[in-house]
Amino acid sequence: MRVRVLFFGLLKDLVGRPAEEAEFSTGATLASVFDRYAERFPAIRELASSIVVARNQQFAEISTALCEGDEIAFLPPVSGGLEVDPLEITQAGHYFALTRHTIDPRAVAAHIQTGGDGAVVTFEGTVRNNSNGRGTLCLDYEGYESMALRLMAEIGSEIAAAHRVTHVAMVHRLGRLLVGETSVAVVVTAPHRRPAFEAALEGINRLKKQVPIWKKEHFVDGEAWVEGEWASGVPVAG
Repeated sequence: MRVRVLFFGLLKDLVGRPAEEAEFSTGATLASVFDRYAERFPAIRELASSIVVARNQQFAEISTALCEGDEIAFLPPVSGGLEVDPLEITQAGHYFALTRHTIDPRAVAAHIQTGGDGAVVTFEGTVRNNSNGRGTLCLDYEGYESMALRLMAEIGSEIAAAHRVTHVAMVHRLGRLLVGETSVAVVVTAPHRRPAFEAALEGINRLKKQVPIWKKEHFVDGEAWVEGEWASGVPVAG
C-alpha cells in the first residue's frame, strides 16, 4: 500500500522534510508507520509519548489499520504553505479562518454579530517580546491547515451549543509574526456577558490544546519549537 506521510513542527526538522510517499505491506497499521520512522530517526521514539498520529485528518489510535492512499500525519504537541488566504469556514452563523494577513478583531466580529447581541467578547493573543527571560525577535506559525480549520469549526460549534451564546468566531495567523502582532482571535457574541466570557475562555483553551498549529520562536540567541501539550483524551503514539 502506498500512503503519504506528513511531518510538522520539530518533527519536520528531525526528518528533514515536510512529507514523503511510503510503501507498506497489507495489514500494516499506524504503528508500522511510526516504527519505520522511529528506527530511522531515534529522536522520534523518544518523543512517542507526546506525538499524536492522524489518519485522513482524524486523530487515530496507533493500532489503526492502513488503507491504500491514506494521508498519515505525525503531530508534535501543539503550541498553542497556505494556498488560499484566508482559508475559512462559515457555518450556522459561526466563522473560522486561517490567514497570513493581519487579524482585525473588529472585522472578525462583523462576521458574526447580530442586532440581538448585547455582548461581544474578544480574546486576542499577541506576540510577546520575551519568553522565559529570552528576548524574542519573531515567531513562525505553521499548521496542518485542513485539519486545523475543521477542528476549529468543531470546537466553535460545540462551545456555541454548550453556552447561551449566539455565534463564535476563531481566526489564527500562520507564517511569520513580529512582536506586538495578533496571532489568534476568538470572538463570541451573546445576549449577555457571562456566557460570552465563559465561551471565549473555553474557546482559546481548547484551540491551544486540540488544534494542530505549531509555533517556532526566534530569539536573539537562537530558535526553538515551543513544546506544548495535547488535550487529555487525544491518542498518542506511545
